[in-house]
Amino acid sequence: MPIILDTYSEFLSYWEKYKNIPIREQVEGWACEYMGMWPDLLEKQQESYSDISEDWRNIAEERVFPFLHGRLNSMQEAHANLIELIKPLHNLAMEKFKINEFDVLYVIYVGIGCGAGWLTGLRNSQAILFGLEMIAECRWAGSDSLKGLIAHEIGHAIHGRLRQDPELNQEKGPWWQLYTEGYAQRCEHIIMGRNIWHEGSGLNTSDWLEWCTENKSMLAERFLQLVEEEADVRPFFGSWYDIQGYRQCGYYLGHEVILDLEQGCDIRKLAVLEDVKLAMKSVLESYISNG
Repeated sequence: MPIILDTYSEFLSYWEKYKNIPIREQVEGWACEYMGMWPDLLEKQQESYSDISEDWRNIAEERVFPFLHGRLNSMQEAHANLIELIKPLHNLAMEKFKINEFDVLYVIYVGIGCGAGWLTGLRNSQAILFGLEMIAECRWAGSDSLKGLIAHEIGHAIHGRLRQDPELNQEKGPWWQLYTEGYAQRCEHIIMGRNIWHEGSGLNTSDWLEWCTENKSMLAERFLQLVEEEADVRPFFGSWYDIQGYRQCGYYLGHEVILDLEQGCDIRKLAVLEDVKLAMKSVLESYISNG
């Protein structure tokens, strides 16, 4: 059954106390007074930046806290919609994938830009974390966008369950990221019963899907180039990065690869794909040769 850990009221209590003081002190108060109530959640966020050699305090002071006041209304809307939507979508996913037992801890919090949603482990449970600050920044607070985001993250959880790797951390690297994000995007569509793209709203313009489709071969070539150069592929996935002004194109690209692989393989079998690099790379190369 879904369990929801909702920390939003504690954030509002913290914010009322700290909103008018210097940002550096806001950040320290966030860590000590607000996140201090959930030290495992705090540590999870800090580690996400140390893993990529970033200082979490610098990110918080420069990219997150200067904008919190202006995003309060969006965070409030997102919070209300998450409370309303999580359980029905969790149950819908169980129905669509014919899963009888599916325990997930859903966490609603205000963080330091780690992601609008991410699958991880917390309190000895498979957990999905929803960062209200990033949902507001991505402009996904509305019900339609949030349905897509929730379904996407549940897709990650289903993938982890099917692989018997609940946090999907068995492997690392760009091929694994393209594979897991593409799989989650495909699950998002299956759960919702239609091809919705929450990435195509908010930060992106309305022609995002059309642009990605028209530039699929270019995106494939660019991804392969970055991998070959051992360069960062965050331009394909991060909300703070873009490719020719379009963000999160990696979700589209990964989905297309998964969809093509699904032509000869059941979606459940694709969840336990063994040679991820070989399978994904061959499809990307076909996009270039056919482009």
